[in-house]
This record gives sequence, structure tokens and C-alpha cells, in this order.
Amino acid sequence: MSGSVLITGGAGFIGSHIAEAFLAAGWSVTCLDDLSRGKRQQVPRDARFVKADVRSPEAFTAVADGKFDVVIHQAAQIDVRISVDQPALDASINLVGFANTLSAAAAGGVKRVLFASSGGVVYGDPALLPTPEPTANLPISPYGVSKLAGEHYLRVLGALHGFEGVALRYANVYGPRQDPASEAGVVSIFVSRLRAGKPLTVFGDGTQTRDYVFVKDVARANLLAASVTVSRGDRLDVPAFNVATGRETSVNDLAQHIGRALGRQPAIEYAPPRPGELFRSCLDVSKAARDLKWVPQVSFDEGLKQLAAWFDGAVQ
Repeated sequence: MSGSVLITGGAGFIGSHIAEAFLAAGWSVTCLDDLSRGKRQQVPRDARFVKADVRSPEAFTAVADGKFDVVIHQAAQIDVRISVDQPALDASINLVGFANTLSAAAAGGVKRVLFASSGGVVYGDPALLPTPEPTANLPISPYGVSKLAGEHYLRVLGALHGFEGVALRYANVYGPRQDPASEAGVVSIFVSRLRAGKPLTVFGDGTQTRDYVFVKDVARANLLAASVTVSRGDRLDVPAFNVATGRETSVNDLAQHIGRALGRQPAIEYAPPRPGELFRSCLDVSKAARDLKWVPQVSFDEGLKQLAAWFDGAVQ
């Protein structure tokens, strides 16, 4: 399948990789971004670019008038700490912005909307690991609440207006173009600091875990989700898919992985844990494997090598 797709946040870390994947598959691609975090140079040359805030009338018009088959909503406030300190800002971007996008998609006759949700936060601290999609949703941060609420908006507005909604619940995404200045990208932060000969700061005792998935694997999951047959049901998780690896890596182990990738021994400084952060996160991907025919293909160590090469200017 190919067609016309608009990607909000398309100049960002994940969005730009998604744009490349759709272009390679023969789609017509438009990237919408306010460039508050994204970079214009990350938008692929063959993609059309619209500069707009997802909350704005300009964004509404771009989506509603664009005759798109698919809209992929990646634009977001992504920092858990900002959501704790400024929950109204988090809600404004992640809920008002998404509701504006969904209303525009409805007005424009869009057939399908893909939503970048977060499996790392919508489940809270679950008892079952790896965590499957039907697990109870008990977020412990405003960011998690906004992502979970976004899935409800997707379900309700899709049912009211006739478009299909698919939520992709990402684990911790990493790879080339991840901003080391962002508090949300620990892998990129660690690589940047280690390359500069600086110690790595670990909040808590470092035994907390995450599930790290490579950005190009995430882009491929979006491409597959754009055309897969979507089941309908009476539960929020029916049209939702975890996009992850199903493997836990502690922050202490992450530091050692990065040290091996860069050929350097990391020095670690420990700091108090931060509020609103999960202790363990690892997602079950068997549903994506069954229904999307998607499994992660890039190993963690290979992904770290590609990230390090990007820092060195060897890959885009």
C-alpha cells in the first residue's frame, strides 16, 4: 500500500525516521512541525514541510485540506519531569494539540490516524513483565496520563467521525538524531557525555530498567500499522500495539553497554531518584509480531554503534 501521509513532529527524532520509511515505500509525505525541538534539516528532501504548532488553526487547515490517507501524530511534550512541574503545559501540547489534529483529520476525511503513545508510561509500574497490552493502565506521571487520555480521544473521535485509530505504545526509543540535550533521551545523553569524557549521572541506584528499541524499528512499525487490518473491540488495548524488544536493561548495564560501544570505561555519579519515574519497564511484543508481522531487527549493541557513528558524523 502507498498513499499520502502527514506526520506531525515530522522534523523530530522519531518523526524524521518515519518520514524516510514512508518515502522509501513510495508514499507522498508531508511533515508538520513547529521546530521547537525538531530541526528543519532532518526533514527528508522529498518530503513537503509545513511549519505550525499542532494546537494552531494553521495546523488544522494543513491536515484538513491536505487530502491525506493517513495522519501520524508524533508531536508531543515528551519530558516526564516537565509534565510533573508543568502539567498544564503537558496537557496543552499532548491533549489540546492532539484533539486539534484529530478534529482536522475528521474534517479532511482521513482514513487512519496512528498515535505515538507510550508503553513506558501508560501501564504505570505493572506487576507483569514483559507487560502485554491488556494490562491495567495506571500512569504515575502527568505525561503518562496525557498519553493514556490521547488513546481515549483517538478511540472516541474515531468512532464519532469514522476514521480508524491505532495506538503504538513505544518503549524507550533511541538512535541517530536523538537530542542529547533532551532529558528524555538517556541513551543519547550517556553517549554524548562519555564521548566528552564526562561522568554519567544515574538517578537512583541504577537498578531501574527500561526496554530500549531502535528508532528505525519504530519507523517500520508505523509503516506496517498504516495498512494493517484493525480489529475493533470494547477495550482500549484492542487497536494498540507495544513497540519494544521485550528485554529489560538496567541503567547500570546501559552505562556498560555504551562504554563497550565507545571503547571507554564510564565513570558513574549517583543522584537521588526523580519523582514520576518508573522503576521497571519492559513490554511484551507478541501482539505486534502476530498482527503487524513486526519484530525488532536491530540489536541493542548494533543500535548503539549506529548512534555513536551519528555523533561522529558518519550517518545521518
